[in-house]
Amino acid sequence: MASAEAAAAAAALSPSSSSWEADSAPVPEAAGAAAAAAVAVAAAARMGPGARVSKAALATKLLSLSGVFAVHKPKGPTSAELLNRLKEKLLAEAGMPSPEWAKRKKQTLKIGHGGTLDSAAGGVLVIGIGRGTKMLTSMLSGSKRYIAIGELGKATDTLDSTGKITEEKPYDQITQEDIEGILQKFTGNIMQVPPLYSALKKDGQRLSTLMKRGEAVEAKPARPVTVYSISLQKFQPPFFTLDVECGGGFYIRSLVSDIGKELSSCANVLELTRTKQGPFTLEEHALPEDKWTIEDIAQSLEHCSSLLPAELALKKPKPEESQEQGLSCEYITLNETKGEDGDNKTC
Repeated sequence: MASAEAAAAAAALSPSSSSWEADSAPVPEAAGAAAAAAVAVAAAARMGPGARVSKAALATKLLSLSGVFAVHKPKGPTSAELLNRLKEKLLAEAGMPSPEWAKRKKQTLKIGHGGTLDSAAGGVLVIGIGRGTKMLTSMLSGSKRYIAIGELGKATDTLDSTGKITEEKPYDQITQEDIEGILQKFTGNIMQVPPLYSALKKDGQRLSTLMKRGEAVEAKPARPVTVYSISLQKFQPPFFTLDVECGGGFYIRSLVSDIGKELSSCANVLELTRTKQGPFTLEEHALPEDKWTIEDIAQSLEHCSSLLPAELALKKPKPEESQEQGLSCEYITLNETKGEDGDNKTC
């Protein structure tokens, strides 16, 4: 009986005898892909809970995904590396690319992230898929929230614990009241000098890349940024913990360094976690890696759709914002084996 139902499900996909061949026909429109995915999933459901959805049905569903969701980025990988890891997991789950999909040369999977997190930082990373990649620039300009642990008495070339120590100063005289007393200076609309090690670009290349090559790099001029709120959560010398909500283009590393200087000492970021980006929070919306599946992402897209105003989908990204603040999108054709860094495009 089960085999008869399986045959019926395959027939529902196409009159062809092969489920792979049935689903390998071109799907010109997103609506068609979504409909095909729904038929395939419904057919699998009729086969019973133990039945496995075909790779072709999963691939069709993957191509139908569209919107914005969030993942939990751990410390270690860069945002681009994490995006590649996510992409590879989704393609592998759907059995793509494969010879059967070579016919779909016009079918493209768009996926990207908005708002780069340093490799040493973790937390919310917003991902756009399908038409959702057009919404990512709006994510860059929205508010963000961070929990940062700073270390007094040490300055580094990267302004965090991954860099080389460039200066050491005493911090024993600094009290909790001292730190709380200066935080008002870093609240509101302020001017901030971005770090040399950053995603900002000079002549088309990231400053961090030029620095790693040993090339001389001048600091970018101070620019206006916004801090909506900042509070001291804990002080256990030499460590202090801040809760910061800020606007786009703001660097926590620069903030902690400036706080150290204001206290007649120096400081660097020991740990950094982004707990909120736009309407997405780490606790409620960020998918851990074990949830990076086509079905989990589809559910997350549906859950997160209510968080975004409809007009976001109509906004066009600004190239200058994309380059400076870390917008990264990849256009992956199904007959590619792997998207390379050189294939990254700004959308």
